[in-house]
Amino acid sequence: MKYLLIGSETAVLGFSMVGVEGIQADSEAAVRQALEQAFSDKEVGIVIMTETAADLVRSEVNHYIFTRSFPLILEIPDAETVDRKRPTMRELAHRAIGISL
Repeated sequence: MKYLLIGSETAVLGFSMVGVEGIQADSEAAVRQALEQAFSDKEVGIVIMTETAADLVRSEVNHYIFTRSFPLILEIPDAETVDRKRPTMRELAHRAIGISL
């Protein structure tokens, strides 16, 4: 089983540093194509999407989340997005792996 990230160039670059393959997708068409690629690859078990990418195709993401169980779709905040109510990518990484970036 492998992970696949769909999102911004920054997210793809960051996740590639820890060995997670990614697809840069900054438009609705690019996100749809990336999702099709992810769903057709039987080795992909977890699709990580930035919130911005997921929002571009929100109805499809919600439909998939609520009707299927594999692969799992996990949304993460964008590094560039600041929402004071949510932890930053740095805080999430620190919680997950215990390393401050």
